[in-house]
Amino acid sequence: MKKECPQCKKEADLSRTNIYRPFCSEKCKLIDFGAWAKEEKLISRPIDTEDFSDD
Repeated sequence: MKKECPQCKKEADLSRTNIYRPFCSEKCKLIDFGAWAKEEKLISRPIDTEDFSDD
């Protein structure tokens, strides 16, 4: 299965053979991780215990 990479918008392979999924490459994965580390990306609301339910 193929889908757009959330970082660079190129086609990314979502199969288990792509260790960087959902990203297309290690570079895109690290760019995204860096944005989270610098708090450029945030979770939009507090996490509730209901978010972890096993429906």
